[in-house]
Amino acid sequence: MSDSTVRRRTGGRSARVRDAVLTATLQAVAEHGADAVGIGEIARAAGVHETSIYRRWPTKEHLLLDALLDYNEAEVPVPDTGSLRQDLVAFATYVAAYLDSPLGRTLAQAMVAAGDDATLAAGRTQFWKSRVDLASAVIERAKDRGEVPTDLDAAAALELVIAPLHFRALLTHQAIDERAISDIVDALLAGLACHG
Repeated sequence: MSDSTVRRRTGGRSARVRDAVLTATLQAVAEHGADAVGIGEIARAAGVHETSIYRRWPTKEHLLLDALLDYNEAEVPVPDTGSLRQDLVAFATYVAAYLDSPLGRTLAQAMVAAGDDATLAAGRTQFWKSRVDLASAVIERAKDRGEVPTDLDAAAALELVIAPLHFRALLTHQAIDERAISDIVDALLAGLACHG
């Protein structure tokens, strides 16, 4: 069996090792913070050798980003309330809660710190693309209900909701409460009404 065949397997030992390492990484970050986490500690907790980690993730930053991207998929669901405003408020509330968690903050900071590293930049791009692709369903359903113009750029609309949340969480360290979320969503909807 060739190396490429082994790498293409989706299950088996490789998948178990990946899951164990990602879980150990998330637990270590939650307990100690990203800066205090070491590859040796993660390897011990996952029951693998450090070389097994370094084969898949060349740096701690690569490992943290992969673990946090994997975690993110399960933590920020896409709501379907039957109303664009309620969907956006619910989605923004999930994002705010995620950004307020130790793991969410670490992911956001890791993406900001990714810089020009090609692998980290690719992970950041993958994160945003998958997040926008999933959340675009909120806008597409609103188009079907006639709440927004059919030519509305879903990605741009979602950025107008998500960006202020990240700005508050990472730059100004302002609280993201219900009022802030309502104001953000209502500002977007008012803008859409003016241009609808």
